[in-house]
Amino acid sequence: MEELYELRKYIQSGQYDNALLLLDEMEEMSRDDKINKISSFMEILLIHLIKQAVEQKTTRSWEVSIRNSVRHIVKINKRRRAGGWYLTEAELSQAMQDAYVSALDSASLEIFEGQYTAEEIDASVDRTAVMDAALNMIRQQSRLH
Repeated sequence: MEELYELRKYIQSGQYDNALLLLDEMEEMSRDDKINKISSFMEILLIHLIKQAVEQKTTRSWEVSIRNSVRHIVKINKRRRAGGWYLTEAELSQAMQDAYVSALDSASLEIFEGQYTAEEIDASVDRTAVMDAALNMIRQQSRLH
């Protein structure tokens, strides 16, 4: 990893300000990676919750996917060494809102064999209820960790 080589060089040459700046940048890159992974699992979670809401049914496959997505979101969000979480609940909520549009597009391809557009699906589902359900699942799983 190029950044670690640079960091070592800065420390060995006594350029501590540059080393600290690089550490800040590396921390931000790591956080962005966590957010991207969490968003991917949120999208999967939302796809299945949207399908359940619209089709008024579920399958074992959807249930397993929902549980796995929630577990992965919590696992990725947990700060192992420092304790706490990478994303606050408000940030998780924002990430959920950001993931919703993509999830809606994907879900529209699967719901009723793709007969309806994302806009038509969106009009027939209670977006707030779906996102609240997802956040409640994440909260509940977080309490177990």
